[in-house]
Amino acid sequence: MAVKLHPLHGLWALTNRELAKWYKVPVILIISLIQPIVWLAFFGKSMNFATMFTSGLNIPGLNIPKQVIDEVASEILKANFGTTDYFSFLAVGMLSFITLFTSLQSGMSIVWDRRLGVLSKLLTTPVPRGGNIVMAKVLNSVIRSLVQATIVLIIAILLGMKLNPGINPLDIVGAYAALTLMSMGFASLFVTLALRSTSWESQMAIMNLLNMPLMFASNSFYPVKSMPWWLKPIAYVNPLTYVNDINRQLLLGVTGFNLLMDFAYLIAFAVIFSQSA
Repeated sequence: MAVKLHPLHGLWALTNRELAKWYKVPVILIISLIQPIVWLAFFGKSMNFATMFTSGLNIPGLNIPKQVIDEVASEILKANFGTTDYFSFLAVGMLSFITLFTSLQSGMSIVWDRRLGVLSKLLTTPVPRGGNIVMAKVLNSVIRSLVQATIVLIIAILLGMKLNPGINPLDIVGAYAALTLMSMGFASLFVTLALRSTSWESQMAIMNLLNMPLMFASNSFYPVKSMPWWLKPIAYVNPLTYVNDINRQLLLGVTGFNLLMDFAYLIAFAVIFSQSA
């Protein structure tokens, strides 16, 4: 008599197997955090737009009170970035950056499992083939993304990120929900590509091809309204744009798109690509 297994049988064991490769080798975590921290510490702090605007408005021979210059500079920054602090604007973009980077790597595990014969062994176990093996890869990516995003957020706050004074626990939950949905969508997409990939080189090539374009064709570094006309349509279909918009509204109190529409887009993105995996 055949024993009927639970649909989620073996899911956590498979997920923990993936996570163990990460938390048992802390150097991997440290290396993955270097790039967003460098962006924050060097680029974020060096791009002091407030000083640029105030120095630009300080016209020689024209005696403008410093208070007036500061107020005008603050209004210009707020009109362009929604906040007077560009560092905080960039810090939110780094949360989506680390989530994206981790999600894009999710497919590499499938490639190496196939190459080392691990995938063939997993397919002989009672674990449901069509779901749990793939789901474990995606879940691993989501957990890693959220942990790394939390570390980046803490470092950003220590470096001077200014959170919305009225922030509440629901805002934090909403921000993490947005990151989770984006991670699920991209992780599912790259696991699907890895299942159809014949080599790790092709997987790496696709990952490197999409990494930077997805970042720069979004509002991670600058608002969509400042982009050239041909880039705006790309930004509006890029999930990162909606994650950043949600997180800036919830964490910084910046005015943006409609939050319900942002979440609807991300839910559709996550569901569509999760189903394809």
